[in-house]
Amino acid sequence: MSNDGFVVLREYNSVNDAEWEKSILDGAGIYSMIRNELMSAIYPIGAMSAQLVVRSKDKAKAEEVLNAYTND
Repeated sequence: MSNDGFVVLREYNSVNDAEWEKSILDGAGIYSMIRNELMSAIYPIGAMSAQLVVRSKDKAKAEEVLNAYTND
């Protein structure tokens, strides 16, 4: 997916995990949103994943922020 200048950064089976990492990006000043948030909560795990989406221009910085946070 890369329409409207946005790209999928990560996919999650849990909306909570997606929300957690979105909050990390928000704290770093990186705009993000979660696609399929409601649908992934309704359907069984694996049927429709929640997608953390960022602007394509912010992808590298977003990956850096999340990797730094999860590797500590």
